[in-house]
Amino acid sequence: MTASASRAVMSLMLRMASSLPGITKSTRSGSQFVSVMAMTGMASFFASCTAIVSFAGSMTKTNELGVVASIPIPEVIRNIDSFTLGAQSVNPKVETRVVWVNKWFDPPKEGEAAQSLIDQGIDVLMQNTDSSAVLQTAEKDGKYAFGWDSDMSKSGPKAHLASAIINWAPYYKKAIGDALDGKWETGQSWWGVKEGAIDLVSLADSVPAETKQRIETVKAGLKDGTFVIWKGAITDASGKEVLKAGDSADDKFLHGINFYVKGVQGKLPS
Repeated sequence: MTASASRAVMSLMLRMASSLPGITKSTRSGSQFVSVMAMTGMASFFASCTAIVSFAGSMTKTNELGVVASIPIPEVIRNIDSFTLGAQSVNPKVETRVVWVNKWFDPPKEGEAAQSLIDQGIDVLMQNTDSSAVLQTAEKDGKYAFGWDSDMSKSGPKAHLASAIINWAPYYKKAIGDALDGKWETGQSWWGVKEGAIDLVSLADSVPAETKQRIETVKAGLKDGTFVIWKGAITDASGKEVLKAGDSADDKFLHGINFYVKGVQGKLPS
């Protein structure tokens, strides 16, 4: 079984799937698959974004949140939007500003992007990039930030509020077990809090007890399905309704998000 870690190598995996039909393949993020290949649509990281902002909205003093973003694809845009929607649920005055670095990992660029957001009055930062540069910049400037993909609490202990982590072990165990048992099926998977694929860890001592309890309530709701993140009415940044009142977004909707929700400033890169 061959597994990849990013949609960046999706084309390579597709070629491998066609040329090596006897080998089972999997990729952790992507939008295409063929008959001999299964793709894990992705872990629903946007759930962590909502858990994050269930208290980020209450931690900001300027009502200005910032995101250092990687690549303008639906999964990243969805995280930005979820971050904003969650913050607005506890603080309707919140707005989000975004700086795109167009890389998954580039510490100098990530640090520069974080600094530019701080210079605009941002006091709570989130990222969809992989280094700890954003957190370290927040630490230097006396602001708050969140870790991403891994526990980054040691990279900026005073700035760190929590880290959104991803754990692919549960999926790989199931995928390998299915392959060994002859049960492997082509398709897309969508794993999250319920399956143990994502979590929010290492909450800072500075986070109020009431807020920590709210986070646990949100996480419990994500596990049992009682908490729905994308539920209408939701409008985009232009004021257009994208999800009607009472409607819940399905996977097709979530995989195709290409807009900012109301409250996110600026325009998406073309």
